[in-house]
Amino acid sequence: MIRIIEADLTQEKQALTWLNLLDGYAQDQMGGGAGLTPLVKQQLIPHILKCSERLILLAMRDDVAVGLLNAFEGFSTFAASPLLNIHDVFVHPSARGLGVGKALFDYVEQVARSRGYCKLTLEVLTGNTVAQNLYRKQGFEGYSLDDQMGHALFWQKKL
Repeated sequence: MIRIIEADLTQEKQALTWLNLLDGYAQDQMGGGAGLTPLVKQQLIPHILKCSERLILLAMRDDVAVGLLNAFEGFSTFAASPLLNIHDVFVHPSARGLGVGKALFDYVEQVARSRGYCKLTLEVLTGNTVAQNLYRKQGFEGYSLDDQMGHALFWQKKL
């Protein structure tokens, strides 16, 4: 059975468990394939703890963490309401196909509704069709304001 918990990153055991899973995600092809640098590992938790509106989830299977979901509050100017952006989702390869992703998404949606968020947002790589299928099943779709203008693209500029 999959159990979802809200991770407390001030607790050393949960913080290390979360950090190891996130590093596993970073090492995965869908996470860039390189792992977290030692500097990122050192700085990440203190910086995340400064984010007041965050949701850090761990998926537990028989008391072993097999998945994570990290989400942070944003704001929709068009809805004049806060939103919750899902920034990272990872399921350990040993637990894929067991409903871990669905359990994480069911939980995050329940929390988002209870906190009054207007929507959930996320980005996904075009080559990650497995994740896209899960997201569609969970009710996500490409973002557009006008069909003639097409779907929004997620871009970045590293600083």
